[in-house]
Amino acid sequence: MKRIVTLTVNPTIDIAANAEEIRPIRKTRTHGERLHPGGGGINVARVVQELGGDAMAFYLSGGAIGPVLESLVEAKGIQHRRLPISGETRISFTVHEEISGREYRFVPEGPEVTEAEWRAAIAAIEACDADYVVASGSLARTMPVDFYAQVGAAAQRKGARFVLDTSGPALEAAIRAGGVFLAKPSLGEFEALTRRRLGNPEDLAEAAAEFVKSGRVEHLAVTLGRDGALLASDGEVLRHAALPVTAVSAVGAGDSFIAAMTWAFSEGESARDAFVWGMAAGAAAVLTLGTELSRRADVERLRSEMLAEQS
Repeated sequence: MKRIVTLTVNPTIDIAANAEEIRPIRKTRTHGERLHPGGGGINVARVVQELGGDAMAFYLSGGAIGPVLESLVEAKGIQHRRLPISGETRISFTVHEEISGREYRFVPEGPEVTEAEWRAAIAAIEACDADYVVASGSLARTMPVDFYAQVGAAAQRKGARFVLDTSGPALEAAIRAGGVFLAKPSLGEFEALTRRRLGNPEDLAEAAAEFVKSGRVEHLAVTLGRDGALLASDGEVLRHAALPVTAVSAVGAGDSFIAAMTWAFSEGESARDAFVWGMAAGAAAVLTLGTELSRRADVERLRSEMLAEQS
């Protein structure tokens, strides 16, 4: 088993609740409140742990909320290292409206992070024991656009494989720097990277294959929402339709996907098999309410169903 280290620079306490109906102006009373430690890298660590992997979560947090987040991380039994900042850690809120089945998500932008604080995060990655480094989630305010590119360079210097799941300029800067083992943009994010419209499946497959051939990323997984996902890897392009599950929440599907793929690679699985694990975990995440993530039993069941269809 190989060590997976995750980095979350803009984590959150995720509060999820139910409400009968959400109406403007009037007070909305909720019930069934649930609190979880959140943010891309923390979610990835939670899923890796759920699948039986060895995960260590590094995250920046501070203010009055920082210790609360740490207590939630500890309650999940996640190995972790808190990197202190002076800013206040954010709190996100998700409400499931029972009358319509809709989900409403409120996500603050989070704190500012000083140069000394983000440089401490890079130093922590350089000093840690890791076979895989997963940088996942949005950058905090005032952090440089090339921060994840710098994290990737630090991972490469220590011989770790660098996994990236972010968006916008941070994604583009890290991809441009190269050396990414696995990246997971959405279709829209990949179109922004390539400066091309890729609605045609053949065009998408060709662009993904060219992207991998360029050497900027070894494995490229493009998530397509209801249309499933695509994986370009070493001259091979694979595509899976979305699994036919009844979704109750969209929270955590992408984090579960990247976590399961990374875990599978760490277990020596092929790219093809890792992709199946990722698809199963992403589908399993939408079966759970609010900020719950993939459950191992659901992941294994959905994976078995996928393999049965392929045989």
